[in-house]
Amino acid sequence: MADKKINLKESLSKLNDIVAWFEEQEEVDVEAGLEKVKEGAKLVKDCKIRLSEIENEFETIQKQVE
Repeated sequence: MADKKINLKESLSKLNDIVAWFEEQEEVDVEAGLEKVKEGAKLVKDCKIRLSEIENEFETIQKQVE
């Protein structure tokens, strides 16, 4: 994640889409499934980073208020 901050709502929607894709499959194409898992793992990692940034921003604001 260079300088662009991810949109958590959008990322969670994409994760839900990946879950829905797996649920819709009667027989999962292993190669396609692997790509979905990789995409999901990246989204989770990016969300964790963004949540950490947001937490730091809230802590900074809290310190400024106190």
